[in-house]
Amino acid sequence: MNTLTPYISKQLGLAQDQVDNTLALLDAGCTIPFIARYRKERTGNLNEVQITQISELYEKLLEIEKRKETILKTISEQGALTPELEKRIRQCWSASELEDLYLPYKPKRRTRAMVAREQGLEPLAVLIKAQRERDPWLRAEAFVNDKVPDAEAAIQGAQDIIAEEISEDARSRQTVRTAFERGAVIRSKVVKSKADSDEAAKYSDYFDFEEPLRRCSSHRLLAMRRGEKEGILRVTISPDDVQCTERLVRQHVYNRNECGQLVEEAVADAYKRLIKPSIETEFANSSKTLADEQAIDVFAGNLRQLLLAAPLGPKRVMGIDPGFRTGCKVVCLDAQGNLLHHEAIFPHPPVNRRMQATVHVQQMVNDYGIEAIAIGNGTASRETADFIKDAALPKTVRVFTVSEDGASVYSASQTARDEFPDEDVTVRGAVSIGRRLMDPLAELVKIDPKSIGVGQYQHDVDQGKLKKSLDQTVESCVNAVGVNLNTASQHLLTYVSGLGPALAKNIVEYRRANGAFTSRAQLKKVPRLGPAAYEQCAGFLRIPGAANPLDNSAVHPESYPIVAQMAKDCGCKVAELIGDKEKRSRIKVERYVTDSVGLPTLTDIMHELEKPGRDPREQIEEFSFDPNVTSVDDLEEGMILPGIVTNITNFGAFVDIGVHQDGLVHISQLANRYVKDANEVVKLHQHVRVMVKEVDHRRGRISLTMRF
Repeated sequence: MNTLTPYISKQLGLAQDQVDNTLALLDAGCTIPFIARYRKERTGNLNEVQITQISELYEKLLEIEKRKETILKTISEQGALTPELEKRIRQCWSASELEDLYLPYKPKRRTRAMVAREQGLEPLAVLIKAQRERDPWLRAEAFVNDKVPDAEAAIQGAQDIIAEEISEDARSRQTVRTAFERGAVIRSKVVKSKADSDEAAKYSDYFDFEEPLRRCSSHRLLAMRRGEKEGILRVTISPDDVQCTERLVRQHVYNRNECGQLVEEAVADAYKRLIKPSIETEFANSSKTLADEQAIDVFAGNLRQLLLAAPLGPKRVMGIDPGFRTGCKVVCLDAQGNLLHHEAIFPHPPVNRRMQATVHVQQMVNDYGIEAIAIGNGTASRETADFIKDAALPKTVRVFTVSEDGASVYSASQTARDEFPDEDVTVRGAVSIGRRLMDPLAELVKIDPKSIGVGQYQHDVDQGKLKKSLDQTVESCVNAVGVNLNTASQHLLTYVSGLGPALAKNIVEYRRANGAFTSRAQLKKVPRLGPAAYEQCAGFLRIPGAANPLDNSAVHPESYPIVAQMAKDCGCKVAELIGDKEKRSRIKVERYVTDSVGLPTLTDIMHELEKPGRDPREQIEEFSFDPNVTSVDDLEEGMILPGIVTNITNFGAFVDIGVHQDGLVHISQLANRYVKDANEVVKLHQHVRVMVKEVDHRRGRISLTMRF
């Protein structure tokens, strides 16, 4: 058993064998999607979230163990490591408490206490701290020398030593830490010289703000920290100073004589000068870390919804990147997303060649058999959608508005240059918009997730943690949907379990040299794709039309013999078993349980035989804005309008109502009940109906409600 298993098991409320088996699989190089999908018997049916929690906690504990060894080595080299201290360090799993234990031995810059010790004042400090001496001032006279001019200086030096000892006492620090945990208040005030500046306006809610830290939501904390970083706000975190000092006094002062009074003064100094600033920094960091985690969770959740957005599928699509002055860039794509044609049209002012643009669009629709039109949702989107709807196109041509967040990032990327070396960025951007309609997941994986624009303060959070979380989200989504082995791009294949950039490139090159894959087994011929990688990736790759129908399903090749035995027992072929519900109903899965294959895997196989290779994503729907509302000036309180959810935060949802400015439905306005998480009520790109609550023209804010 892994030595960390018991602690992880206790912290996550999981059985020790679940944790131990999961860690063993992770250490063997298995990916989280693979473990969650194909090793349910080993993990006790843990899902991706639980496996991720085990992985992350394990990594955190390894870092703490590494830190422990460094601390133990440092203290040992000082000759100060006792068996009791070593035991306390080895049993500690809190990073902050571990640093408390290390603090007295930690190399530090020259302090007031160090100076006092060099002046020979430590014996006086010991005497005062014992609190038995009746006249410490008289005893202090004995410590006067050329470096200590008088008794007052001697007493002050002794108090500096006592204050430092108190500040390095683990119990004292824990007392203050507990006070911060229970009652710390975060306060922000505007820097007076910046109060009237334009850049300060967006932080006006925090010019004179305070709230208990434990109740401060992540978006408020990140907003304050951003304002602080920009020099507009001053932010502090503090508990009740009087209560904190009184608690420390009760710990360290046990005699009401003059020595006790001197120790009490040292306690107050230790708290104000040493302990409080240190613990405040600790809580500033920990609260920021927590806010980062919450913001990253919001971003990852939104990204998951965006990646799993309903695809139109392989259709001939016209993609339009709308614009006014520079016109609309139009591309025509075949059903596989290949570029067939591109041109610019100018249906809007200032050029205003609407009739010519209409003729050109009609001709392109006819020439290239266009089945659907994707219009980017940026500048001139609403006007372009209205133009297309007025263009008298066949009713069979469906029109969709598509998020273009990140399209400009893609169009300028090396990936886009490799795909379209002879086209400019506007053509590449329009292609991306068109492809997003066909398959959002396949196109969006080409873009840095952070650039997709569905987050909350994503530029203010820990960038390493953000990237890791978003990469895990992309990997999870790609493997949840599955990938067509014969049409997937190199970028899409990169995220398939067990592959990565090098193997993805090798697969594409093998496909180019040898033609389409006809079976999963052919993957073994791809250079450097060994048995381990094959095991990890095979179940997530699909081959439509393969001789073995299981190659187009989520059934893993290692389970093919089980399905073959099921078919044999039913007196039919595998293909017949898939197509005949009556034959499948006769199968008793319990008969196929073995030491390595249990009911979870067998149940998954039966579900997959029912609908092999099914896409878990929903069907796409068309949408139209209210034709009578095109700008903020058209809005009136009480209006009920159709809208599309464009972003979800932990304080509500932003909704596009077609006026070039998203409105906010605060979390309190999402439903006629208490809502803890906006995702309980709405999803990204969901079509909703909202009521205009308030329009703040000065601050450019639209308040909406769904409570009507």
